[in-house]
Amino acid sequence: MVRRVPSKQRNARVTRERDGGVLLRLALLLLCGLTLAGGFVYAGVQHFAALKLGYETQNLRKIRDSLGEDQRRFLLERESAASPARLERAARQLGMQPMQAAQLDPLKTTIDVSSPKISTAATVTPALPAKTAPVRVIRQPKTPTQLSSQQAKLIPARRR
Repeated sequence: MVRRVPSKQRNARVTRERDGGVLLRLALLLLCGLTLAGGFVYAGVQHFAALKLGYETQNLRKIRDSLGEDQRRFLLERESAASPARLERAARQLGMQPMQAAQLDPLKTTIDVSSPKISTAATVTPALPAKTAPVRVIRQPKTPTQLSSQQAKLIPARRR
């Protein structure tokens, strides 16, 4: 084995110079890496939030469609329940009969039986015009979403 450096010779101590900019470069590299990683995390969060909103929108569309079908079915049931033929059939089942011509009073007179007269015959007095509530016109809109403020006032409170 050959020795290249004699063992009895002492070398001078060699020291390396410290680079003052290395810490600055490492800090800048760390900052850039954290910014890039933060951007990826933010993009992932936005992506999954968009997926979640898409699923919620799809569920809400299904609910809207089923409610529209229910509304159409209920409107059809209401129209069939309010048809004149069905109302007449229900009235006959309750024992009602159509009005006879003798039951109509064209003069709208009432019989006053509460008078204290001794006479057994009832007196006929003309009916006073009754105070009635003002007539409100009710119009059914084509769809509930097309109500104007004026039409909304015409529909009774129980149907709003």
